[in-house]
Amino acid sequence: MVETFTVHITPYDLDRNTFIYLPDNWQASGRRYPVIYMFDGHNLFFDSTATFGTCWGLKDYLDAHPNAIVVAPECNHEGNKRLEEYCPYDSDWFDGIHGTGKQYMDWLVNELKPAIDAKYPTLPDRGNTAIGGSSMGGLMSLYAITAYNKVFSKAACLSPSVRICLPQVKAELKKAKLAPDTRVYLSWGEKEGKGKHQLAQYTTNALAVTRGLSGKGAEVYPYLQMNGKHCEADWRKQLGRCFKFLFGWKER
Repeated sequence: MVETFTVHITPYDLDRNTFIYLPDNWQASGRRYPVIYMFDGHNLFFDSTATFGTCWGLKDYLDAHPNAIVVAPECNHEGNKRLEEYCPYDSDWFDGIHGTGKQYMDWLVNELKPAIDAKYPTLPDRGNTAIGGSSMGGLMSLYAITAYNKVFSKAACLSPSVRICLPQVKAELKKAKLAPDTRVYLSWGEKEGKGKHQLAQYTTNALAVTRGLSGKGAEVYPYLQMNGKHCEADWRKQLGRCFKFLFGWKER
């Protein structure tokens, strides 16, 4: 089941709608569950709430694999606020971004996570805590697994927007201290950009990030999605592959 509730994001002094996926029998099962924190919650579960009318289909996937709780606040839909929230660095892209992603992650780790652990039957330890997202959310997930590796052991980084701040990403990876059980799923699509030149650049960036993570001892699954575009419909096709790698769930 998917429920919604409102959270207050302290660094922005804003209330935000948040989606939470709970296995249908979560109250009766007596189980405690791993938790996956995700970005762009409105795009994950229902076509009716997705920005472009197509969601990830995550509810259908999790109904077939009721093994985790997913917590996913919406993004800020005002102007370029999503870009600012979901970027941990300043960037010259999109006429300039003043990234506040570090403040967002501090809030998620120090306020949202403790509130979720207090209310729901979670497994709160690092080994059972993951983070994931796509595009700017993929960038934030990559940042989180490096800067907050004591909190997250797994990250799903689908089409992460590393090109807008690649030097900062590389610097973050260089100073990161990653536990040896860190697992990162990192994907990019063949048709995300225009032409072979952009595909080559996306591939170069993805492999640079892969090398940076692997060099710190992380286990990385780099995946080039053939015919993949920068959209929810294609990220949806990766769910089985992604969660099998991160959690060992069997594909169906």
